[in-house]
Amino acid sequence: MVFSDKFLWGGAVAANQCEGAWDVDGKGPSICDHLRGGSLTKKRSFDRKILEGEYYPSHEAVDFYHRYEEDIALFAEMGFKVFRLSIAWSRIFPNGDDQEPNEAGLEFYDKVFDECIKHGIEPLVTLSHFEIPYALVEKYNGFSDRRVVDFFVNYATTVMTRYKDKVKYWLTFNEINFATLPFGALNVLGMLNEDTVDTHDPVDNLQERYQALHHVFVASAKTVIEGHKINPEFEIGCMLAHMTFYPLNPKPTDMMLVQHWDNHMNNFCGDIHVKGEYPYFIKNYFAENDVEIKFEENDQEILSAGTVDFYSFSYYSTNCASTDQGTELTAGNLMGGVRNPYLEASDWGWQIDPIGLRYTLNKLYDRYQIPLMVVENGLGAVDEINEDGNIIDDYRIDYLREHVVTMSDAIDDGVELMGYTMWGCIDLISAGTGEMKKRYGFIYVDKDNDGNGTLDRKKKKSFDWYKKVIATNGQDLA
Repeated sequence: MVFSDKFLWGGAVAANQCEGAWDVDGKGPSICDHLRGGSLTKKRSFDRKILEGEYYPSHEAVDFYHRYEEDIALFAEMGFKVFRLSIAWSRIFPNGDDQEPNEAGLEFYDKVFDECIKHGIEPLVTLSHFEIPYALVEKYNGFSDRRVVDFFVNYATTVMTRYKDKVKYWLTFNEINFATLPFGALNVLGMLNEDTVDTHDPVDNLQERYQALHHVFVASAKTVIEGHKINPEFEIGCMLAHMTFYPLNPKPTDMMLVQHWDNHMNNFCGDIHVKGEYPYFIKNYFAENDVEIKFEENDQEILSAGTVDFYSFSYYSTNCASTDQGTELTAGNLMGGVRNPYLEASDWGWQIDPIGLRYTLNKLYDRYQIPLMVVENGLGAVDEINEDGNIIDDYRIDYLREHVVTMSDAIDDGVELMGYTMWGCIDLISAGTGEMKKRYGFIYVDKDNDGNGTLDRKKKKSFDWYKKVIATNGQDLA
């Protein structure tokens, strides 16, 4: 194994999936606070008005807001070098466009970061992890309104200034490439067409969606520029959900389809973050679909100057692409694809492909030549407490072990990999389904899909396994 002594081992969460306290200490509602629970077979529904008597999982989540000291102490016991978390924008600016920040919200994150520092853990902060203040959706239709760029930059610079001596690593927008798909418009862009009934299949205006995404690119770039002014030592990265596809067959048409999807869903957003300009293939796509991006004065200069210091991404699975009709589809993060006959899948249909992570790391490093970080990777599974009171999650250990091995292989290949934050290091609310049943963590949280439970924490077998991995810097994976 070849992990450097500076390799950042850790775990990751998001505020809306773990904090709870959705209306405590001046926090305003975010888009996630309007999402009900669902399951593998039942989509989460979005309510424009929060309804009495309905269950909204983010309202309590796993109550990290009141239990952060206990949770961070457990992360420290595992030996975390880094803890990826997000700041809830609506905890700092309840309506998104407020003139003054909410001091109680700022104080909460002061305490969280102080607790991390006490235990020798570097915070890695995501500024927008699907937590756009709902007031911005209602008042501006999110980033479709150019004014929201300045609201975001004001929020970002407020927290960067406040925590400039406590936080070194920052990410601007989580899985920004969600917005290349219609159902990602609400999560990333805060857009909700008044005629939309089902947010999984929204009324979509291609021109408006890509113009809003342009505004997000500008907001991200401005944040990078201003962040480096606040503290030149900041390391500021982008974050994408990398969707790795293979051709199902060695047909040229399948290969061309893979190239198209890879360019559109991955390389488009990555190129703007890292290279600072729109790539040729997306310009062609816009021309074919009558999309004309309005650049305001200095937008190109901002994109060019606001390129990121490192590229981070989520990786859970891979899918195949095929031009044949009638091929078997599978589920997966962001979108399904064609089932790969050579891979097994999780209970939620996500195909398990450790070698695909090595392929993806090499592909990204070849394209961008900047440090990479895997900030989400993990296995959602049903965990059972046995008669002895233990949780034997060998299936999770097996999944993670194989991905750690292929990260080491990629480093041997020459890839500059700076860290790894396993997703859902403590059980939390599933973003896709709103379930607790779909568990990722090294730490079990006593709560069920209906919100019942003590919220007590319990170590799983994987807890001690990951502790050993970190202690040996990836040398002992047994």
